[in-house]
Formats: sequence, C-alpha cells, structure tokens
Amino acid sequence: MMRPLVATLVTAALLFLFFVPMLTDLVGRPSLLALACRILIYAMAAASLNFVLGYGGMISFGHAAFFGVGAYTVGILYAHFASGELLFGFIPGSNQMLITLPAAVLVSGVFAAAIGALSLRTGGVQFIMITLAFAQMLFFFFVALKAYGGEDGIIIRRTNELAGLNMRDRVTLYYVILGFAVLFFLGLWRMVNSSFGAVLRGIQQNERRMAALGFAPYRYKLYAFILSGMGAGFAGALMANFLRYASPDMMHWTKSGELMIMVILGGVGSFFGPIFGAAAFMILETFLAGWTEHWQLLLGAVLLVIVLATKGGINGLLARIFRRGA
Repeated sequence: MMRPLVATLVTAALLFLFFVPMLTDLVGRPSLLALACRILIYAMAAASLNFVLGYGGMISFGHAAFFGVGAYTVGILYAHFASGELLFGFIPGSNQMLITLPAAVLVSGVFAAAIGALSLRTGGVQFIMITLAFAQMLFFFFVALKAYGGEDGIIIRRTNELAGLNMRDRVTLYYVILGFAVLFFLGLWRMVNSSFGAVLRGIQQNERRMAALGFAPYRYKLYAFILSGMGAGFAGALMANFLRYASPDMMHWTKSGELMIMVILGGVGSFFGPIFGAAAFMILETFLAGWTEHWQLLLGAVLLVIVLATKGGINGLLARIFRRGA
C-alpha cells in the first residue's frame, strides 16, 4: 500500500507525463518528446535489472542481452512480414504490436531461462563474468548474422501497428509507450510487494536461513532472473519500435554498463530509483553532448559527485529531503 505522500507524488508525476507533448510544443522543443520516450523505455529496462540486482542481490552485467533480443525479435518478425517468408519455415512475420511485443517477451524469457539456469549455479564474481560472457556471445552472434544486417543492424521501416492508431504520429507513439510503462510499473509494484518479492529479499539478506525455512533459493532466483529478462526484452521491443531499428550494439556490454549506472544513480533496491536514474542519465547525456564533444568526461564527473554525495542515489536524496520537510 502506497503512503499518501508517495501516492500524491506519483499522481502528480503521471499528470506531468500526460501533458509532456503539450509542454514540448509550448516551449518549442519537439525533440524533448523523443527524449521522454527514451527515458520511459530505459526506465523499464533499468527497473528490470534492479529487480534482480536490488531485490535479489544478483549482479548481472549482461542484462543488455535481453534488451537486444527483444529488439531483434520485433525486427526479425517485421523483416519476415515485409518479405512474406516464413521464419524457420513455419512462423509468419508480423507488424502487429500486440503480437510482436508478447513474442519479444517470450523469446527474452527463454534466453533468460537458459542463461540464468547456468549462471545461477555460481555466485559472486563468477556470476558477473558468466552473465557478461553470455551477453557478449549473443552480441557477436548477431554481428555475424548477415541475414538480418550483421553489424549494421536491421531496419524496421514502419512502427508496428496497434489497434488502428496512427503510430507514425510522434504524440500517439509517446502515449502508447507511456501506457505500456504505466502497466509495466503497476505489475512490477505488485510483484515487488507480493510474497514472491518478500522471499526474494529474504534470500538476498540470508540465503542459508531462507533455505532452512523450506524455500528453494535457486528456484526463486531463477524465476526472478527470467522475469527480469522478460522485462528487459519488453523494453527492447519498445525501443525497436521507437527507433525503427535494432542493432547488436543494443546488447553490447557497454549498454549493460549504462543500465547498471542508471540503477546505481537512482538508488539500488528502491522502486522509483531506476526511473530517477534513467531520467538523470538520459538528460545529462543529451544536454552535455550538445555542449561539448568531451561530454563523457563531464558526465563521469557529474555521476561521481551524485553517487558519492548521496546515500542511496537520487531516490535516497529525495527521501531525506521530504522527511526533513515533513
């Protein structure tokens, strides 16, 4: 159950997000709408990583693999829809979002199940390196996949269709992404605050004690890893629709690093942290890049100050501010 203050702030944030298209037109900066779309998508990807990192204690450094798999699922299905050829000889292509998004979630979940089943038999540094290794294997696999563009990626000429909406319209696409983001975070909230979420946090704090109580840590961690991979794949599928493009770079280790930075920046183990982290990272990246070609140096300095000066990231800082003001 949300506290009244949190519920009020969430409602205010949703109202702000609803009026973003009007605000961008009002200030004469329509490009900011594209930035808002990217923030929403990366917030979902970062929240998926935070689910295993912050609640399950699993430091996955290859989560971008599922993000990229989700994007490629949309791209490959569209390519076969455009060509009329069946995938694997029996799967028809599609340009319908209500088909491609569930397909992306399913395929990402399958990959997450396979990678998680092997990776979770280890722990600590070994787990980090194995998830990284699997992600890089997938990266090089898609680089070598010449049938779908190889290292150049795959172009999606039109955004997937949804319920007769004009998906070419940037405002319509924004509201679709916003709607999916709201549903995503509602589902994540229910999951985090369910008995499953409580067991997962218990395993993070003391795995041996939870095992002694009759819970199976490996099984719960694997379920969490699969759900997390499915969430990242969902975000990747939306990004492919937004960019109308899927690239192997989406699953490179540097992308996993960006997602990790978003989680740490916003606050590991906090529900709203990944949202704050994704927003801060994308805004800093966008505006610093407009000032200087050495923007990455400035971004690193800003991130360093925020992480060192705030306990619990941006979410922790805001929590302390509101507590003092209460």
